[in-house]
Amino acid sequence: MDMVVMNRIIMHIDVNNAFLSWTAIELLNKGYKYDIRNSYAVIGGDPSKRSGIVLAKSTPAKKMGVVTGETLYSAKKKCPSLRSYPSNYRFYSEMSKKFIDIIKKYTPDLEQMSIDECFIDYTSVKKLYGNEIEFAKKLQKEIFDTLGFTVNIGIANNKLCAKMASDFSKPNKIHTCYSDEVKKKMWPLPVGELFGVGRKTSEKLINLGIKTIGDLANADIVFLRKYFKNMAGVMIEKANGIDNSLVDNTDYEQKGIGNEITLDHDVISKTELYNYLLALAEHVSVRLRRSNKYAGVVVVVLKDKFFKRRSHQKKLVNATNNTDEIYKTAKNILDEMYPIEAVRLIGLRLDNLLSTYNHQVSMFEDITINESNRELDKVLDQLKSKYGSKIVKKASLIDYHIGKDVDK
Repeated sequence: MDMVVMNRIIMHIDVNNAFLSWTAIELLNKGYKYDIRNSYAVIGGDPSKRSGIVLAKSTPAKKMGVVTGETLYSAKKKCPSLRSYPSNYRFYSEMSKKFIDIIKKYTPDLEQMSIDECFIDYTSVKKLYGNEIEFAKKLQKEIFDTLGFTVNIGIANNKLCAKMASDFSKPNKIHTCYSDEVKKKMWPLPVGELFGVGRKTSEKLINLGIKTIGDLANADIVFLRKYFKNMAGVMIEKANGIDNSLVDNTDYEQKGIGNEITLDHDVISKTELYNYLLALAEHVSVRLRRSNKYAGVVVVVLKDKFFKRRSHQKKLVNATNNTDEIYKTAKNILDEMYPIEAVRLIGLRLDNLLSTYNHQVSMFEDITINESNRELDKVLDQLKSKYGSKIVKKASLIDYHIGKDVDK
């Protein structure tokens, strides 16, 4: 492994029980008499609607058997004293910004992964702030003293192991998982606890006799390829704690052009998700062409029924703003993400935006088809601009509606 990668110090900083903690803080700020984190409490919605599920639960509620994702009706049967509080995403966004701003004071090498977690590359600032564990303790204390909530911090030589470390035990803990600690700290864990291994993949691995992360780390790649194709090598690398990805400090809000669709039912059908991707591809490609930009990277984003967000991306040989090319790439990405949990949100984002179009022609490529596709996009854009976006729509998209734009 590259010595530069080996010597990196990466931290993963994760808010403990973010939605419940932030709701508790909001209520205390409004004069609430007690901290709901210490009571039988959940964040949920109207029990009569689909939103009536447990989004987050307090420790006392967890001890009563309440789990994230179950209905409020079910949760209250387990815990009759349970109280449900509505979510407030505007306040959550405010708390998230304050959380990130504190960390950004210490290093610009920060990658925000979601509303309540981020990575930092501590390597270049260690000389300024000293030992990484001592720094983590000070950061933990500053966040709590300033904002009133706790965080877990995982410290490692790469992002994967830092993420794993931050999940070892909670709340308000600091854990390490350096490269020489992988065998001791990661390998004994159930294979389903490896970051990026979903429930269905975990079940499949267990059925193949691979029960721990260590089993996966030492698995025969030829054997695994029969069942997981190209993902076999990726999973074995992860199980060995190998991850060479860098902390991307591109602004979380300025990464590209994208859209997301929140689904009104759980979706696991690949065919149905293809249709949503097609709707998204048509929408974002129009925005891309209006901006006179070309995308070098296509990203598919999924959020499951437990509100865990995951994304996968593919770099294009040739940057494009063609709808069909974007859609086909998105389909390939979705195929690589399977198997997946039931999906509640799907998004499509275009990154690495360029202002110029330089096409590298392959000997196997029909350049006339490529030019025809570009001309067709121009004609369709003109028609939609003149007569409205509904004037031309593929039949498969009639029932698919795009949500809000999410420029990144």
